[in-house]
Amino acid sequence: MDGENRQIIEGVIWKQLLIFFFPILLGTFFQQLYNTVDAIIVGRFLGKEALAAVGGPSGYLVNLLLGFFIGLCSGATVVIAQFFGANDPVGASRAVHTSMALSIAAGTAMSLFGVFLAGPALTAMDTPPEVLPHAVNYLRIYFGGILFTFVYNMGAAVLRAKGDSKRPFYLLVLATAVNIAGDVVFVVFWGWGVAGAACATVLSQLASAAGVWIFLAHESGAFRLRLRGLFRPDRVILGSVVRIGLPSGLQSTMYSLSNIVIQSTVNSFGVDTVAAWTVCGKVDRVYWLIINALGVAVSTFSGQNFGARKYDRVLRSIGVSAALGTALSLFFGAAFVTWGASLYGIFTDDPAVISIGMEIIWLIAPWYFTFVPIGALASGMRGTGDSFVPMAMTALGICGFRLLWIWFAVPFSRSVRTVFIGYPVSWALTSVFFLLYHWKGNWMQRSILRAGHKAEPQV
Repeated sequence: MDGENRQIIEGVIWKQLLIFFFPILLGTFFQQLYNTVDAIIVGRFLGKEALAAVGGPSGYLVNLLLGFFIGLCSGATVVIAQFFGANDPVGASRAVHTSMALSIAAGTAMSLFGVFLAGPALTAMDTPPEVLPHAVNYLRIYFGGILFTFVYNMGAAVLRAKGDSKRPFYLLVLATAVNIAGDVVFVVFWGWGVAGAACATVLSQLASAAGVWIFLAHESGAFRLRLRGLFRPDRVILGSVVRIGLPSGLQSTMYSLSNIVIQSTVNSFGVDTVAAWTVCGKVDRVYWLIINALGVAVSTFSGQNFGARKYDRVLRSIGVSAALGTALSLFFGAAFVTWGASLYGIFTDDPAVISIGMEIIWLIAPWYFTFVPIGALASGMRGTGDSFVPMAMTALGICGFRLLWIWFAVPFSRSVRTVFIGYPVSWALTSVFFLLYHWKGNWMQRSILRAGHKAEPQV
């Protein structure tokens, strides 16, 4: 196996975690950059109705379906990382080909699903009439090319499983450049409207998918992608990928479903509130991309060390990630409430939209730190193969609570403030669940037994 990438199971934990994390972190910034450019160009050149269409209801539907698949990708990362940590090249190769075959099949199915159901889904969300045609047009084009998004995300998951977070970052830089160029040409110069923004996104994902495929096709050893291997997926490994990744995918889906219900409530407040929540999503997403990147790093770190039976390093990596996550949460919370109005001004000069947006930011951003135990513990546990219980706790504490909040609390005090105060309350509640499970749940011992490891945990 590749000795260069085995520092994750041998080096100083905090250093190796940061070395692996920073390329993912930079990649999230570039990913957010081209998403943000979409919103800026659409908002400035096409108006707030188009801005709400690209980032509001349509954004939640994209996150619903794409988030489910990225959850499956996390299962592939864990399985491949465990084979890599255990120094099993045959198992790693089978896992690589099985995972990439899954991405092609799922991407094709999701493309058909999204194209045909975009209109009915947006209508069911009570999307404002002035936003609906733009949103349907955007979604149909986006989902027409979602296969490329699936191939890139799975390919990036494969590379990260071996400890390579740099090349996925390079591909995100490429995708950013292609997307920005496409936005300028298709929207500004050619006047294609929201369809131009969607085409630019699809083109950027095609570039990143082609890049990751080329990287894997030229890999050596277990990680080399061969076409004939795609036609012989390993059913046992596929079962492991699904067992570990499905709870994460379902968790993401439940997040998105609860957010869709919230979006439907936001839609009822009018276009200004929809646009404000859309821009808040662009600003707020910077933080969540970073926290998710940290989660990817911890899952890979945990998976490799668990495969190598270095259980103490699994637990210590969770502690390091929690400390880093707390620092990031406090920093971004302070930054958003301080410079939020200026950030909103990049997207729109509508005073009503900015005012509503700042109210939302003040309700959410200062409380990011309450999410930290969820992110650190869920990611570390997933790396050991324990993904069902974290999913169940998240479903109950965050998704379930938010739905109950919208259905029972908001009708008694119908305001933007009532809607969004449910976010930090749900994070705090779920963090309590995770801390209790970590201290009392014996999850590490169960993961060891499930994996068939004979060694006792080194804790």
